[in-house]
Amino acid sequence: MILSRIGEFLIILPALLAAIVFHELAHGWVAWRLGDPTAKAAGRLSLNPLKHMDPIGTLVLFLTQAIGWAKPVPVNPTYFRNPRQDMMLVGLAGPVANFILAFGMAFLYRILPHFLSGMYPLLGPLTLDFGKIVSTMLYIGVQINIGLALFNLLPIPPLDGSRILAGILPSRLAYIYLRYEYLGFIFLVALVFTGLVGKIILPVIITLTRLFLGG
Repeated sequence: MILSRIGEFLIILPALLAAIVFHELAHGWVAWRLGDPTAKAAGRLSLNPLKHMDPIGTLVLFLTQAIGWAKPVPVNPTYFRNPRQDMMLVGLAGPVANFILAFGMAFLYRILPHFLSGMYPLLGPLTLDFGKIVSTMLYIGVQINIGLALFNLLPIPPLDGSRILAGILPSRLAYIYLRYEYLGFIFLVALVFTGLVGKIILPVIITLTRLFLGG
């Protein structure tokens, strides 16, 4: 049982780390390209997962393999020429990065395991089907990236969806909306741990995963 859980963890871990790193790196890179050096100065333009992982959000993502969050990238909108529009682009960057990564993993899922199939010896009498392991890893990677993208697109502060919505709303409504941002995290945690978020986005995750994988 313990060995099984360890094996499951090792299969999930690469996809989990890739999803988190590229999501947060995209936020910081777009902010930097738009003129804000804050994320770069904080060391967040990095492929080091430890720079981006939020303990609770990572645990939720590991347990659900669908929803979760990372440590927010620091952004200072005063550096932007058009703060509302640029904040929307920064918010959109993370989910877009996850969808691109999901597409790339789906492509590899279709072609790579065919070249890796077969039993390979490991630690003497133990063997593993390397092709099956890679296939499982890529499948989970697609699912995690789609889930992370969709979850972060929810228009609940401080998720990315709230930045996108604030950029679309008229200025007055956006101000009122973001004024209550401090309540968003409480509301978000309640939705996650009551299972309501899962009921909302899991059917979409399943549908998009099948679409990406051609199933």
